[in-house]
Amino acid sequence: MENSLVLYQVDQRVAYLTLNRAEKRNALNPALVEQLTNALLKAQDDASAKVVVIKANGAVFSAGADLAYMQQLQHFTYEENVADSNHLKTLFETIRTLSKVVIAQVEGHAIAGGCGLATICDIVFAVPEAKFGYTEVKLGFVPAIVSCYLVQKVGETLAKKLLLTGELFTAEDALKYNLITYVTKAEDICQIVENFAVDLCNNASGNSLMLTKQLINQTSNTWLGECLTNAVSSNAQTRESDDFKKGIGAFLAKEKIKW
Repeated sequence: MENSLVLYQVDQRVAYLTLNRAEKRNALNPALVEQLTNALLKAQDDASAKVVVIKANGAVFSAGADLAYMQQLQHFTYEENVADSNHLKTLFETIRTLSKVVIAQVEGHAIAGGCGLATICDIVFAVPEAKFGYTEVKLGFVPAIVSCYLVQKVGETLAKKLLLTGELFTAEDALKYNLITYVTKAEDICQIVENFAVDLCNNASGNSLMLTKQLINQTSNTWLGECLTNAVSSNAQTRESDDFKKGIGAFLAKEKIKW
C-alpha cells in the first residue's frame, strides 16, 4: 500500500483518500487519476465508511498535470486525447455523483487540475497559505472539464475572471468567491476536518445526505452532460494546436512563453 499513488484508510467511519505522490507534487497523471477514481468507488461500496476525505501527502495538494505526461501529450492523436480527457471527466463526475459527502482537505497549493479537483468536492477546507489557480491558458491548455462545474459554482462573471486570466489567488479569496467552504489554520486543519466528518457521520442520516446531494446536483444535470461532452472535445482539439505545443515546449524548457 505504501507504494500506491492513493492511500486508503477508514477511521471512525471516515474514508481518507490520500494523494501519495509528494515527490511529484501530487501531479495528476493517468495512474493517479485512475487510482483515485477506484478509491472513491471503493469508498462508495465500503459499508464501514460514511464520509470521504481527499487529502495529500507533502507540501502541495496537487500541482496539476504531470510534466513527463505533458511531454507525451504532444504526440497524442485526437482520439487518445479524447480518451485521456474522459478519464479526468470520469474522476470529477465520480466525486460529484458519489452517494457519500466528499470533503477536500487542502494543505498546500492546488493548481490547474489540482484546483479542479478541489473545486468539484462537496466541502473544501484549506489552510491560509494555500494558493489556488486555473493556470491552463498560460500554457496553451484550456480549463475545459472544470469550467462546466465552476460556472455553476461561482457564476459566469467570476468564472471568466478566474479561467481567462489564469491568475493565482489565496485561500481567503477562494473563500470569498464561494469556491471553498472554510479557511483553517495549518496546525488545526486535520483535527477540524476530522471533527466535521465524524459529526456528519454521527448526526446525519447517510440516506438523507445522499438524497440531499442528489437534489442539489439535479439542478445542473440537464445541461452538464452536454457541457462535459463539449469540454472533452475542446480539450482534445486544443492539444493539437500550435499554441499548445509552443506553451508546453517552453514550459518544459523553463523558458518564458511569449504569446
